[in-house]
Amino acid sequence: MTGAIEVEGLTKRFGEVAALDGIDFEVRPRSVFGLLGPNGAGKTTAIRILATVLEPDAGSARVLGHDVVQEPDAVRRVIGMAGQFAAVDPNLTGRENLRLIGLLTQMETSEIMPRAAELLRRFRLDEAADRPLRTYSGGMRRRLDIAAALVPRPPVLFLDEPTTGLDLISRNELWDMIRELVDEGTTVLLTTQYLEEADKLAERIAVVDHGHVIADDRPSVLKAQLGSTVAELGFEEEDGATRAVSLLAATHDGAERDGATVRLTTNDGPRVLIDVLRELDRADLSPATLAVHEPSLDDVFLSLTGHRAESEETPAEPAVSGRRRRRGAA
Repeated sequence: MTGAIEVEGLTKRFGEVAALDGIDFEVRPRSVFGLLGPNGAGKTTAIRILATVLEPDAGSARVLGHDVVQEPDAVRRVIGMAGQFAAVDPNLTGRENLRLIGLLTQMETSEIMPRAAELLRRFRLDEAADRPLRTYSGGMRRRLDIAAALVPRPPVLFLDEPTTGLDLISRNELWDMIRELVDEGTTVLLTTQYLEEADKLAERIAVVDHGHVIADDRPSVLKAQLGSTVAELGFEEEDGATRAVSLLAATHDGAERDGATVRLTTNDGPRVLIDVLRELDRADLSPATLAVHEPSLDDVFLSLTGHRAESEETPAEPAVSGRRRRRGAA
């Protein structure tokens, strides 16, 4: 393999629990790679091994050509990490937190404060830079945590469920920042429970379930394989729905009626929906309501495994403190 991150046969057990059971994936340089799966799937364990916090029981992993077991110090010099919980000190100001990270990662003293100021501006935290972190909102804390991971300018960034608990606006802002980082040359490995997030950001997605990679492909391919877009058009009366189905039957195999609702299933939602609405308009048929359902994480797992995505932590996996996690990722 020739990727920025290369994982082959990676295995990790905690007692009787196989957190990882021989996973393989490769991350192309200057891209976002998504590890998609529920809690307990093994995503965080994979990140901790790549960040040299944990050692694998078998298999290998390399980051920018450095083996995570044989060359942990070299790996730590080229990575940054932001986890599910902020690894910054709530009693320090935003600026003080970034200065502390610069000192811990042994940056040149003269470079630390200019770098901190640059990141505070970039993440729109400059006005709050000298406030204690405990006064920040959840979105501000998450942005500062990612800024802290970027202080030493790492070419590879691990983001472990970075938008968990954020509102929609904060999540979208964070997505924009991740895209900017990739445009500037950063390689990002993202773990997430949200199909939408992986679809929006990742060039490629690996779906993980109980320590196994059960699918690995481009988002568009996975969406086509794992679930269809369902559009529901509601009419005032059943007669309108009957006429609509009759009209659409010749060109759309997925059209069916349920009372006054027409349900349309397709793997090419936007294009097909536009065509359907144009056909109905020409026939003077106007739906009273319109709802679109995209594949969810549950749909993905139901399609691939036959069971719903479960929300369960790996019971034997030890917690890793923010301090240890930051030191391992520096």
